[in-house]
Amino acid sequence: MAGVFDRLGEASVAKALQELPTPCYVIDEKIIKENGEVLSRVQEHTGCRILLAQKAFSNYDLYPALAPYLAGTEASGVFEARLGREEMPEGEVHVFCTAYKAKDMEALFNYADHLVFNSIGQLAVFGPAAKSNGISLGLRINPECSTQEEGHSIYDPCATGSRLGVTRAQWDKLMTPDVYALLDGLHFHTLCEQDAYDLETTWNAVEEKFGTFLPDMKWVNMGGGHHITRQGYDIPRLEKLVKEVSEKYGVQVYLEPGEACALNAGYLITTVLDVAENNGITNVILDASAACHMPDVLEMPYRPPLYGAGEAGEKAYPVRLGGPSCLAGDVIGNYSFDKAPQIGDRLIFGDMAIYTTCKNNTFNGMPLPDIHVLHPDSSTTLIARFGYQDFKYRLGSS
Repeated sequence: MAGVFDRLGEASVAKALQELPTPCYVIDEKIIKENGEVLSRVQEHTGCRILLAQKAFSNYDLYPALAPYLAGTEASGVFEARLGREEMPEGEVHVFCTAYKAKDMEALFNYADHLVFNSIGQLAVFGPAAKSNGISLGLRINPECSTQEEGHSIYDPCATGSRLGVTRAQWDKLMTPDVYALLDGLHFHTLCEQDAYDLETTWNAVEEKFGTFLPDMKWVNMGGGHHITRQGYDIPRLEKLVKEVSEKYGVQVYLEPGEACALNAGYLITTVLDVAENNGITNVILDASAACHMPDVLEMPYRPPLYGAGEAGEKAYPVRLGGPSCLAGDVIGNYSFDKAPQIGDRLIFGDMAIYTTCKNNTFNGMPLPDIHVLHPDSSTTLIARFGYQDFKYRLGSS
């Protein structure tokens, strides 16, 4: 399993990245494939099927690198479903949406193999037509078992009052025999960058609350958030659980991680624009923005790894890195360096393939960074370049 900056020690890679204009994203094809190999082995050992959750990584130019290792894609709506069908055409397309629009269903029938509903009501309304179109139907359940770390409440589908998934109380109140007969599988998603221990905890809650229905199901989808390709992840524990579930209930098990497919496979290269002191804090302003180019830094919150830098008090020169937008909170984080950063220095953030290019924005009219692919032979290819029209077309008619 790759570390965050393993390839940057290669002279040919360092030279290739040094020549790219900033800010830019770089997606490392070699690491994408290495992650795919890890996931492929999990499938071989357990019989489960692993899907790419496109909400985390949607750079379809890299789908051919992942396709040999995966069973297909997971989508959160029509556009992602279409992307998965078009760009990974040999794979399955699974769709979960918190609430579907009636006008979207016909399109989804053309793209999806599996549709997962978030409520018994929507399953009752749209399920019969979907079933008649050969779609395998599922219902998202809420085991009411939170395993999130403190500060990650925004990613906790099991928080009190959550709108995600059907609780056992809701099931008992609303489920009817006719609707139940539509079901092929159950889906739960409660994790966020977590280990197999948390999945075990969640599964125990699922079995306690919904185990009586599992013998009637054809498949169980354990959602995403499985950090399978992270160094130290307990893969044997995951494989043991998946095999036990599959054998006990005779179901096909699906996993749909996003992070695991592209973990540590991306960089964001940026340049120091200015340095300013304020009340003992050295603010280093970059040409990359947390708010625009790495939104999980503010939303998660998340402090991305930075090549050659240390923790805030670890090295001789502590600094606060921030972006060029007008948002006061456009702060990437506190770091430290062996040498004081200078205007014109290039910095490289790691783990920038996931939740970046698929979530970035043009707030303040901020240009979007170019996207490059770093190939195994250290060459690079530009796959996307953005300009003024990409900002303008989203806001008006001309």
